[in-house]
Parts: sequence; C-alpha cells; structure tokens
Amino acid sequence: MTPAELELRRYAVQGLVAEAAHLALDYFGKQESLGVTMKGAQDWLTVADGAVEGFLRQRLAVLFPSDTVIGEEGGGATSDTVWIIDPIDGTSNFARGDRNWCISIGFLLNRVPTIGIVAAPALDELYVAQRGKGATLNGQPIAVSGAEDLKRACVELGWSTRIPFERYLTVLQRGYAAGCSVKRSGSGTLGLCHVANGRTDAYAELHINAWDVAAGIVIASEAGASINDFFAGDGISKGNPILCSTPALIPQLREIAGIS
Repeated sequence: MTPAELELRRYAVQGLVAEAAHLALDYFGKQESLGVTMKGAQDWLTVADGAVEGFLRQRLAVLFPSDTVIGEEGGGATSDTVWIIDPIDGTSNFARGDRNWCISIGFLLNRVPTIGIVAAPALDELYVAQRGKGATLNGQPIAVSGAEDLKRACVELGWSTRIPFERYLTVLQRGYAAGCSVKRSGSGTLGLCHVANGRTDAYAELHINAWDVAAGIVIASEAGASINDFFAGDGISKGNPILCSTPALIPQLREIAGIS
C-alpha cells in the first residue's frame, strides 16, 4: 500500500468517526432510548453500539471495498487490510451517563497496527495517529509522561470477567505494594490514550479484545509508549494481555502484571 493510500484512509476515516461521534452523542443525550441489555455479567449493550458499528461498516464498505472489517458486535474476518471497530468502548459508562466512553477504529496493514482514531465526544476529544507520523489530541501532538519512579506512578488496571478474580487481585496487590497509585476507569481504549497523553503512566489488563486496543496501540506507541506484542498468535481473534507504559517503568510493570 502506498503512503498516499494510507493518508487517504486516515483522513477519510477521521471524517467518518466525527460523524459517528455525533450519532453516539445523540443517543447519549437520550438515555431513555438506549435499550440497554446485558451480553453477560458486566457486559453491557445498547442500541447505540449497533447503530454506530452499522454506520461505520456501511461507509467503509463504500470507501474501501477491498478492506475487511472486524467489529465488536458484528464480528468479521481478518485480512492484510483490516479495520477493527469498537463502536462504544466503555458501554457501561455510556449507559450510566458517565462521559468516559469512546468510539475506536484501528487499521492493521499486514497485521501491523498502522492507523488509530479514537473519538471521545462527551469529553470533546479526538485522538489520531498513523504509524511513523506521531499522535495528536485535538490536533496537538501528545507524548507519554516520561515517569521513572514507580512510587510516583499512576497505573490503570483493567478488569475482565474472562480472567479469574484472584489473578486480578494478585496484580492489584503487587501494584499497591510497589507504591503505585492504581485506578480503573472502565474504558480500555481511553486507558491507552491516557498513557499516550501522560494523564496516566501505564495501562495493563490480563485479557482484552482486539477492538478495545487496535486504535489505542497506534496512538500510544506513536506517543512514545512501550507496548507488548498484543497481536502475536491469535490476538486478533481471541485477544491477549496488554501492557502499555511510559518506557522507564516497563521492566518493573512486567513483573507486577506478569505480562511479557
């Protein structure tokens, strides 16, 4: 794929995500219309998830018919040029009226995370990154914190029912014992973006799905973060652990989280 073709994808999809953000924000402002259901324990679904993913799929099929799409709600097939979509990441927040949610779309070229676009419309934030071209928040360059002392670090630890609670609790205890401030905000995508802009120093989760991180990996890596090889093995289809951090903290955090 030529540089011009990649640029076209980034600019076009940035526009699509802006449109999708307006659609999602309209649902967010009408809580009574969300039609909230549960896919599982603490696994929320609203009509906005399906509407946003359907909109993005339809437009991508017209703009880039040779690309494939994988979405949280509709699934899909991988290929050498694949878009990976989370229509609403942080759905439980979204359904409760909490503003910490986002739309995430990442593009993988030959399995390499290459474009990442994340819109958090309730926060008026748009993150954009392309491999080798840096990362921005609302058009301004961003970078990781550069923190070097774990005892002064803020680490976000994501949680999933797919992992035994005891494992999560062990990592949480290790983090506190090492002197970290540990938090959880309910959106893995924004967790990676907040490492990218220096609001937190690291994000870790023992298992997370590809649609939660495909865009955030590009944004965080282009902002200077160190990240494990999430897409190794069956990462695209089955998910993997994620560890994303400002570089100096990585050796210690690998031991704490047990993620290599």
